[in-house]
Amino acid sequence: MEIETIAGFDVTGLIEEIHNLVNNARNRIATNINTELLLTYWNIGKTVVEKETKSNVDDQTSRKIILHISKILTERVGKGFSRANLFNMRKLYLIYPNVQTLSGQLS
Repeated sequence: MEIETIAGFDVTGLIEEIHNLVNNARNRIATNINTELLLTYWNIGKTVVEKETKSNVDDQTSRKIILHISKILTERVGKGFSRANLFNMRKLYLIYPNVQTLSGQLS
């Protein structure tokens, strides 16, 4: 890469520093978004499992509930709430009932 200067000022170096700042910020943003999504999914799984447990819901009824809330959530919130995703959110909570354990696994 050729070094560009204007009146002795290192323009190339400035551009590289700004480029690095932007890339680092983008990486931090992506990490924060992923962490928030994961925590949201974990909390959704927790909410489902706790409600099912409280109501003594059997597996067949649980499936019906997941299928129904999948349709409603997709209408209200948009993509990301397919029945497969909801089952995975539920499973995430069942595998990692302690969010600190989950966070430690990801670090």
